[in-house]
Amino acid sequence: MAELSNNQTHRLVILGSGPAGLTAALYSARANLEPLLIEGVTPGGQLTITTEVENYPGFEHGVQGPEMMEIFRRQAERFGTRFISGEVTAANLRVHPFELALDGQAVRAEAVIIATGATAKLLDIESEKRLMGYGVSACATCDGAFFKDKEAVVVGGGDTAMEEASFLTRFCSKVTIVHRRDTLRASKIMAERARRNPKIAFIWDSVVDEIFGEPKTGVSGVRLRNVKTGATTDFRTDAVFMAIGHQPNTAIFKGQLEMDEIGYLKVQAGSTRTNVEGVFAAGDVADRVYRQAITAAGAGCMAALDAERWLEARHG
Repeated sequence: MAELSNNQTHRLVILGSGPAGLTAALYSARANLEPLLIEGVTPGGQLTITTEVENYPGFEHGVQGPEMMEIFRRQAERFGTRFISGEVTAANLRVHPFELALDGQAVRAEAVIIATGATAKLLDIESEKRLMGYGVSACATCDGAFFKDKEAVVVGGGDTAMEEASFLTRFCSKVTIVHRRDTLRASKIMAERARRNPKIAFIWDSVVDEIFGEPKTGVSGVRLRNVKTGATTDFRTDAVFMAIGHQPNTAIFKGQLEMDEIGYLKVQAGSTRTNVEGVFAAGDVADRVYRQAITAAGAGCMAALDAERWLEARHG
């Protein structure tokens, strides 16, 4: 782990240690930028709560999410990336060098790559945490193939829930959408597509109170509560997919960086540049569409190249 010096200005500071941050670190370290990477609250990002990853090229037989992130980390470290644990709690991007607050200390940087990711909105119940990666998931694209010919529940009522449910019908024998209201928030076209799919069923006015199962054997069912009557019923299922949205980790940049109505950072087309010169964004923090490890890693590469060129132009 690196040690901080109050009077040092780092050429490049990377925030976040998921696929985007670690790929940015690898590329910028090989370019001799000596990046400092601040790991954040969850070192390794969302992949640390993922069990098997089968869709990342180069891992023919799949790989555990935490193991893959450890490989990424060692590779970035090999070329000189300096790591420091902790979370940046405030940022001043109106001054240059930029100033970041980390555990009461000021970290100064000529350039910053923001790869702080996004957090899936969850139900915040104990069984959900315990079974995450063992039948509970927040990504159908990542985990749907594990449930071939099995039944799944999708929680949510927006476009994301409809997309996740429709995708899951490629593998699952039945998909049940559980929604807390009696009408969908999804766009008409997405809602109609889901309603027309013979593999998709709906349970209205209901929420998931409990998820049954064990990590060794997976999910076996859910307890549903009708929000209008209060009545509870147990419902058998092999998987539960949370599709109630994601929240990008961008709160400390509000008022300084351009973002959309949800909080995803806006970048210039064909690049990772934000509206502030010298600040770049990569991965799920700026991607509300794909949210995959490989797209995050690709954006991390782009951000490192963008930062390198920006620093080179600045120093001549």
